[in-house]
Amino acid sequence: MASNYDATEFVDTDFNPQKAAYNTLVESFGSVSRAPTREEVDTRVIEAQQKLAHLKRAQEELERERAALEETRRRQMEFHTGREEMMQHLTRGVGLLEENEFNARRDAEQMAKVLADFRDALKKLESVHEESWTQENFSTELTRSLTIVENARMEWNAARLKLPVLSGDGVKAQGPAAEKTGSHAAQSLAHLGFFQLCRLGLAFTWPLLLAFGGVIGLLIALLLRHGGR
Repeated sequence: MASNYDATEFVDTDFNPQKAAYNTLVESFGSVSRAPTREEVDTRVIEAQQKLAHLKRAQEELERERAALEETRRRQMEFHTGREEMMQHLTRGVGLLEENEFNARRDAEQMAKVLADFRDALKKLESVHEESWTQENFSTELTRSLTIVENARMEWNAARLKLPVLSGDGVKAQGPAAEKTGSHAAQSLAHLGFFQLCRLGLAFTWPLLLAFGGVIGLLIALLLRHGGR
């Protein structure tokens, strides 16, 4: 015959909170025949507080370790990002500087050649001494001197095309001042009358006319001298 149903047979006493706490006390004090004393309870409270303090210190240590690891990770990311950025900048900078260095070296070599040509042309111009000319070699020396001048002019014009510093910077620096001076001169001449302008033009051109007349007279004298021979 079947036995009577007992509901307690299917209850797990390990999951009963009160039973679990009671079992803990039994394990702590070693006996179920007596209640824990005040000193024993105080001791257990102190032990629990010590465990909590130990756990808190362990938590703080883990927090510090986590903060140190996060700082290390941040610095590693900063290192990798900075290295990639600087590698790109420096690679580009090396390319630009190499190109500029090549251009600068080429310009320096070209400038040195032009400088040597200028010094040679200047030396030839300085070697011309008009006071040593005579009536016999006047025509020859004049032709030779004009050739020297023309060669120097060709050197100068060719160098201005090669080296913008010979014309660009000077023109830019003097441009505003020259324009201002020309404007003042034009305003001053606008107030002069016709006869005053004529006198001013004669004052500016008479040295050229005198020099031109002297050259014509010298040529006529040479022609007459050769004709008399």
